[in-house]
Amino acid sequence: MINRFTRSALVLASAAAIAAAPLLGASSASASSAGLPPGTQFFVPHIADGAQAQIAQLTRSGDKTDAALIRDEVSTPQAVWFTGGSPKQVQQQVRQVAQEAAGKRTVPTLVVYNVPGRDCSQYSSGGASSDAAYRTWADGFASGLTHQQRVVVIVEPDGLANLPADCPGAYTNPGTYPNPAPGTATAGRIADIAYAAKVIGASDPNALVYLDAGNSAWHNVGDITRRLEDAGVASTQGFSLNVSNYQWSANSNSYGTWISDCIAYTTTVKVGDFGSCGDQYWSGGPANNWQGVALDSARQWSSTAADPTANTAGIDSRYASELAGTAATTHFVVDTSRDGQGPWTPPAGKYTGDPQTWCNPPGTGLGARPDAHPSTAFPLLDANLWVKTPGESDGQCNRSVSGSTTDPEWGGITDPAAGAWFPQAALQLAQHAAPAFDGTTRH
Repeated sequence: MINRFTRSALVLASAAAIAAAPLLGASSASASSAGLPPGTQFFVPHIADGAQAQIAQLTRSGDKTDAALIRDEVSTPQAVWFTGGSPKQVQQQVRQVAQEAAGKRTVPTLVVYNVPGRDCSQYSSGGASSDAAYRTWADGFASGLTHQQRVVVIVEPDGLANLPADCPGAYTNPGTYPNPAPGTATAGRIADIAYAAKVIGASDPNALVYLDAGNSAWHNVGDITRRLEDAGVASTQGFSLNVSNYQWSANSNSYGTWISDCIAYTTTVKVGDFGSCGDQYWSGGPANNWQGVALDSARQWSSTAADPTANTAGIDSRYASELAGTAATTHFVVDTSRDGQGPWTPPAGKYTGDPQTWCNPPGTGLGARPDAHPSTAFPLLDANLWVKTPGESDGQCNRSVSGSTTDPEWGGITDPAAGAWFPQAALQLAQHAAPAFDGTTRH
């Protein structure tokens, strides 16, 4: 359904100052607590046909253990994606899911994924035909919501992290976020995302709307913060991280906290100073005498890690110094559906091109189950969610092997198309789940 790109650090371009109030002001924390209290029950969608077929096949073959693992996997709360159709059709689809969730007294997670030119026209290409068509479609999505129902809405995974200006060949200086000129595709993308968030919030004031912000191994903090602010994050609950990716939860939690800190700094302390926001690509700060290094995404980060490439104390202390008591208030959620074993590191020298670490990587596992406010250490983390549907393919990966259409990491098969059920990957995720399934899921 969607794939991810892991990018190196991006250089933050000079930007015009952007003035915006911190998200929801002083009431943000209380609103979040009221909306997603600990113990919130999230919605479980209908089981996909591919999963049902796999469960039946495993059962017939006598493999009841693996059949139970797949059943546990698909019985775990996860998001419902809305990727196209007419405004009327998406209105009806949203209404059906919202009503079903309300009947079960659960909170649904809904994903808006139809922006024009999504995924740089690659594996998950598609989207509305124009900005105007998208906004009409977003109106349809919003009108399907119930006015006072609590729902979680993720707006356009990768939409801001992978702007049209970031697409290959689209901009003369790739890796630098330009100040989008009016009328350009990039300006249109940002305005589309802001519009979708606005109409969803207006239709259902109880909706918790999160703009997607990529993952911790992609944009530096200042860069993605500016994009979020441009798209109106101040008028939403916050942002989402790691959708359809595999980055360690610990890293996502630190990265999300830094983004929230950066938003507070650039909107309250020193407006528009995105370049002073500490990030994962240089860890210097007061706590380590400004002796920074790049953090390693393959390791789990913490403020006490012995390895400098995993230690966040310098960055944490930098924000504490810069904010000087100004409170960060922007909340976030993390997709933990496939991060149980962390990101895949290809064997050294195996591939000469891009190994596509984001695309159906081997050795991965399901991560922490959906849970509201899972960590007191990260008070701005509203929830762990399963946003990506685990078991669905990221695309037909070939590890950039010239002329190949097959995937050497899966025995030379042709991977299913993006969004199609991938039985081998689905079973691997369940077998490698961390924490492991304990057999107590009710069916």
